[in-house]
Amino acid sequence: MGISCIPSCQFTLAKPNSAFPNNEFTNPPHPLFLLSKCTSLRELKQIQAFTIKTNLQNDISVLTKIINFCTLNPSTSSMDHAHHLFDQIPDKDIVLFNIMARGYARSNTPYLAFSLFSQVLCSGLLPDDYTFSSLLKACASSKAFSEGRQLHCFAIKLGLNHNIYICPSLINLYAECNDMNAARGVFDEMEAPCIVSYNAIITGHARSSQPNEALSLFRELQASNLEPTDVTMLSIIMSCALLGALDLGRWIHEYVKKKGFDKFVKVNTALIDMYAKCGSLVDAISIFEDMRVRDTQAWSAMIVAYATHGDGLKAISMFEEMKRAGVRPDEITFLGLLYACSHAGLVEEGRGYFNSMSKYYGIAPGIKHYGCMVDLLGRTGHLDEAYKFIDGSEIKPTPILWRTLLSACSNRGNVDLAKRVIERIFELDDSHGGDYVILSNLCARVGRWEDVNHIRKLMKDRGVVKVPGCSSVEVNNVVHEFFSGDGVHSISVELRRALDELIKEIKLVGYVPDTSLVYHADMEEEGKELVLRYHSEKLAIAFGLLNSPPGTPIRVVKNLRICGDCHTAAKLISFIFGRQIVIRDVQRFHRFEDGKCSCCDFW
Repeated sequence: MGISCIPSCQFTLAKPNSAFPNNEFTNPPHPLFLLSKCTSLRELKQIQAFTIKTNLQNDISVLTKIINFCTLNPSTSSMDHAHHLFDQIPDKDIVLFNIMARGYARSNTPYLAFSLFSQVLCSGLLPDDYTFSSLLKACASSKAFSEGRQLHCFAIKLGLNHNIYICPSLINLYAECNDMNAARGVFDEMEAPCIVSYNAIITGHARSSQPNEALSLFRELQASNLEPTDVTMLSIIMSCALLGALDLGRWIHEYVKKKGFDKFVKVNTALIDMYAKCGSLVDAISIFEDMRVRDTQAWSAMIVAYATHGDGLKAISMFEEMKRAGVRPDEITFLGLLYACSHAGLVEEGRGYFNSMSKYYGIAPGIKHYGCMVDLLGRTGHLDEAYKFIDGSEIKPTPILWRTLLSACSNRGNVDLAKRVIERIFELDDSHGGDYVILSNLCARVGRWEDVNHIRKLMKDRGVVKVPGCSSVEVNNVVHEFFSGDGVHSISVELRRALDELIKEIKLVGYVPDTSLVYHADMEEEGKELVLRYHSEKLAIAFGLLNSPPGTPIRVVKNLRICGDCHTAAKLISFIFGRQIVIRDVQRFHRFEDGKCSCCDFW
């Protein structure tokens, strides 16, 4: 390997009036200078050849620089090359190990950092704060909870547990391993949390679906002398999206503009997602249209927004526009497209998009893409095809995939296939109360009461509990939650009376409670009607009507799928009171206006 390799790197010697105006090189530049200009692994190896010719192949500063370059944007080949050089160095110091650990923590094989750490301990080297920070990041990436706990104990032993670099890594580790109590414990023990620590704990709460805790910490941050960053705002915007709190989201949007965070593409993308999830598609569109730079994530967010709001054709149109703009789609783009096809009943289009993922774009469909296809086939009545699709899939089916088909079987009244499907679910997970309820209700609808009793006995024997329906509504920047049945047991007599009067009014325009949705053979019709009346959606709508000015929209977030009776009631309420009612259930948005729903009764 000779000097002839160098020209392809396109390096030039410094000339007068360049970066080194007072020096004219008469000899080839030093490898350290060349390494500072290096841009690829291929160029790096050419420079390495040059170090051999100049007898600098064993120079520790040169080797450290080469290893550092390999770990900055790690790939399998670059980390293999770095590890090969690392193994050849006889007297390694902690700095070299830290560089390698950082590289593995950023790579797709973070667990390899652990084996290196054992070498450090055996060689007698003392780990420092950078060591723990990288290793904890590797644990977080690998979801290696026990190893992370051991590192935490080791850090305490060395007196590093309050270190400004280690604490955020510890918080992130516990958050990634779904132990927010431990993450909060680390944060609360900090005497003076830095912005990185605040970001770690706020992000942890947001990703753990604990938006109220994230927002509370944000208010605490505002009261301190620390300034939030774009990372902070991403998590706060996500928290607003989780709550479906539009007014709060609009306040956060104004804060973003005031602080100049709207220059970040990712922040604008998060705002699109937030507005869409809070029920304001108009605001989401406005942000997208005002963006000067739109990357794949921004386009995907807009496609998903149209899909969740039931405008499948617009989502497809947006995808065509995205392609014309020369922006390459990713897995989220196709998730939005398949979701759009599912909720619009576009079977052939959905099949085409699913097949094109790997064929034309090299994107392997994930479990969510398979779920959308099962949902599409199930909604359109292709139940047997959906079963075969899951059974013959290239990925291992999950309970969620089978549950999607179980819901479709329930909607189509196919008891026999539903029984086969639930057996497949129980092979993987028999602790989810919703599975039993869906099959029990389906059997009750067709009068198979022996099966109903058998399923309920199974639930009791296995200690399975039904998840209660919960709906929330935002009034005056405060989010109020209601659970099904609250109308009977709640101390709010005023709300109960208001809902009773509301039901009387919609009965005058044709509302008839669909008591067939209450599956209790021994319950009288009056009792079934009361069960329906105090569903959480109706409680939230009634509360919104009582506590908001006439004509203003009412936005409700539901943790389960909206039932048919509440869907009918919401249409009539929107007609009588001239209100727009937006309900975001676990599957999609329903926008009720003038007695009609945006889903066209297909959901």
